[in-house]
Amino acid sequence: MKIKICGLRREEDARYANEVMPDYVGMILTKGFRRSISEETARKLRAELKQELPVVGVFVNDPAERIVSLLNEGVIDLAQLHGQESEEDVMFIKASTGKPVIKALKLGEDPQADRFLVEAWLDSAADYLLFDAGKGSGKTFDWTGLRELDAELGGNWPKDFFLAGGMHPGNLEEAFQALQPFAVDISSGVETEGVKDLQKMQQAVEIVRALG
Repeated sequence: MKIKICGLRREEDARYANEVMPDYVGMILTKGFRRSISEETARKLRAELKQELPVVGVFVNDPAERIVSLLNEGVIDLAQLHGQESEEDVMFIKASTGKPVIKALKLGEDPQADRFLVEAWLDSAADYLLFDAGKGSGKTFDWTGLRELDAELGGNWPKDFFLAGGMHPGNLEEAFQALQPFAVDISSGVETEGVKDLQKMQQAVEIVRALG
């Protein structure tokens, strides 16, 4: 299992990430969210981060052309689509950049509906799916639908997925045991009073590494 630490905003966050070395870091590049940053800040953070750290740009219903520009410029290495983006958007971004795309799906309101939604995206051109309770809500959600689908698939998912929504050092082992996701996505779970906490980041990375 891998780990993505999302919501980097400050130079300190970049330095912390360089120290603990998660598998991915994320920056929110759509305006209007608590952890949103500007393109200028994203460029500064990219320069601070070690080049081997893959940077995920998180977008919510942004023009595909803007996402393509940031990918091709090298500000980000992957695009995470967290809104109502279509399969056509996914295909356009991939064709225009050759870079990976993560498609986020909002789950947790109804297990049966969750299953139908996930199944509809399993043959997407997206490289990864991401399951969350919302747009950075920081809340866990009912994994029942995912567990049922996982059982039907025998654990052999046709597409790797990230598990988000209320992840923190205290529930990473539970997530691993329940679903064995490709990666977990953490933001508020490694913060103290709204900012990234080096000790919590280190703890989360160490737990994930120990789980394998």
